[in-house]
Amino acid sequence: MSRENGPAHGDGALRAELGREVQAGQTAVDAFDEAVAIHLGVNRTDLRCLEILVREGAEGNVTPSVLGTGLGLTTGSVTAMLDRLERAGYLTRSPDPGDRRKVVVRATPETLAKVEELYGPVVERGRRLISGYSDEEIRFVLGFLRGSRELYETEIARVRGLPAAGRRRV
Repeated sequence: MSRENGPAHGDGALRAELGREVQAGQTAVDAFDEAVAIHLGVNRTDLRCLEILVREGAEGNVTPSVLGTGLGLTTGSVTAMLDRLERAGYLTRSPDPGDRRKVVVRATPETLAKVEELYGPVVERGRRLISGYSDEEIRFVLGFLRGSRELYETEIARVRGLPAAGRRRV
């Protein structure tokens, strides 16, 4: 891929189209996750919790404190979330085999199967989509996606540091 025009030059319309597609992609992912959450009967934070547990797999050793940190929740909120998801059959809690003072949280086999049913087709279609790209092209896209994620992580920290705006009357 040529960068002869440099990063600050080039087709403004093309860059605007890229921005619109990135936004549309984010909106589509958000809408898909919302549909999955509705299908599972959970809220979006619960879905993010399940995402962490599924990523760790059946043998994962995720503690409530790890979930709290990853989801930005207080201890009480984590406990309420885990109670809800355990009652719904999505996860189990058991003593940590290495330290019985700790609790390990795991997705149930049924949850792993359900998530595979819902997200598996997306993953498979994504694999087919990128199969036509060269390693160099994939590295380029990977760099863009990594940079985008890092940009948002920085902006999240900035916005969380701002004073709350409160409600405005219109």
